Amino acid sequence: MRWGLGRGSGNIEDRRGLGPVAGGVGIGGVVLALLGYFVFGIDPQQTLGMVQGAGGAQQQQGEMGAPTDEGGRFASQILGSTEDVWGAIFRQAGQQYAPPTTVIYTQGTSTGCGFGQSAMGPFYCPADRRIYLDLDFFKQLETQFGAPGEFARAYVIAHEVGHHIQTLTGTSAQVRQAQQGARSQGEANEYSVRLELQADCYAGVWAKHSNDQRGWLDPGDVEAGMRAASAVGDDALTKGRVSPDAFTHGTSEQRTRWFTIGYQSGDPDSCDTLRAPRL
Repeated sequence: MRWGLGRGSGNIEDRRGLGPVAGGVGIGGVVLALLGYFVFGIDPQQTLGMVQGAGGAQQQQGEMGAPTDEGGRFASQILGSTEDVWGAIFRQAGQQYAPPTTVIYTQGTSTGCGFGQSAMGPFYCPADRRIYLDLDFFKQLETQFGAPGEFARAYVIAHEVGHHIQTLTGTSAQVRQAQQGARSQGEANEYSVRLELQADCYAGVWAKHSNDQRGWLDPGDVEAGMRAASAVGDDALTKGRVSPDAFTHGTSEQRTRWFTIGYQSGDPDSCDTLRAPRL
């Protein structure tokens, strides 16, 4: 992937080196969140928010701008590309795109959704419209999940930007409302799956337009993105230990399929997973 071909994003807040703030949830809170996710299908950020709410949170503020180290520059380049792609798509629809701020941190940091830790992986917080990213996750993506390559990393970032798109379009709020009226936890989880698969599809849309704009994909890059999508499927992560009714992100096949739909069409309208009869 020839990622040094475009502009970087300045919408990055670098908190690396600041360390976890006082009032964090600690390892016990992380374990509780992971149990809630794998056993009950509960969004781990909801658990972290509840735990953090009992102890308060200190706000952190890092340096804004484009990082100069290689990992930071890579994230900046990918984010700059998402801003260009979604900015153009929104303009075509007569709207203005408001990009998210991405917070790069190490170990743990305060967020609008509670205290976030690197053990949770990259995530988007709709409350403050920020993406939170510990760059060490990319090493884990390669060694633990078997998804090496720069485009696999780009897919992860583009997926989180997809969640920001859902906040801007109101889809996230629509799903939360539907979950509140769900008749069972399994039904509520299905809404979460549909939301995650749409973010995968949006990542594919970005990849298509970004390559058309910059021509930075090499042969095999898209396959690397699909391997990453497959590696973080619920069935792959739980290895059969959790019932499909508890899945909240989708199977490996589903995540790969919807990324491919977005990439092949380049059309956000093709990503309507909420009404799709087949996932």
